[in-house]
Amino acid sequence: MQLCLALDLSEKKACLDLLAQLRGLELWIKLGLRGFVREGPQFVQEIQNMGFKVFLDLKLHDINYTMQEAALECAKLGVEMITLHASAGESALKSVVEKMRALSRAPLLMGVTILTSLDSQEVEQVYHAPLQTQALHLAQLCFKSGLDGVVCSVLESLAIKQATKADFLTLTPGIRPNLQDSQDQKRVGTIQDALQARADFIVVGRPIYNHPKPAEFVAQILEQIGGLHASMH
Repeated sequence: MQLCLALDLSEKKACLDLLAQLRGLELWIKLGLRGFVREGPQFVQEIQNMGFKVFLDLKLHDINYTMQEAALECAKLGVEMITLHASAGESALKSVVEKMRALSRAPLLMGVTILTSLDSQEVEQVYHAPLQTQALHLAQLCFKSGLDGVVCSVLESLAIKQATKADFLTLTPGIRPNLQDSQDQKRVGTIQDALQARADFIVVGRPIYNHPKPAEFVAQILEQIGGLHASMH
């Protein structure tokens, strides 16, 4: 299992100060839409120059051509992982996979199933299907389309692996050291939950950068999750 830090602080200086404290620790940096739009592609290079792998979480969702070209631009930045919305459909997902095949070094392609901010009622409202059913359906769609894995709730990770393959990667956001502070995430879990669900990646954000000693805290998490590494291309 590998650790991703959700880098979503309100100012670039605060982001860089945090990363400076975490240098040398084996973790991925998840750069989302807010940070990427605010700081631009050059910020990716700055993060990489500090020795971190970058997970660019833009959740691409558009027509086939736009998605595959946007994914190619992400890959050109040298990022190691990107996200695509599974709801874009099989044709769009396959077009991105095909585009990446021509590259000597492609990022991991992760399909976003159902946002962890949605609860069962909201999923029914949007998809007209039960949450677990829809999450599995979208995960199987990603698997069939040739993606490397999916972004899903820790609550769905194990079922998704059972419905696809054990080495089909799952990345679980909203992981908390404890469940007292779930913030804007609804379908969340602890690190222990993620281990039991055989998640390959966990995403932790606020608990790390709100900690008085973030480097010590990250080291504790890394020790807890052990040395199981997801495969790279």
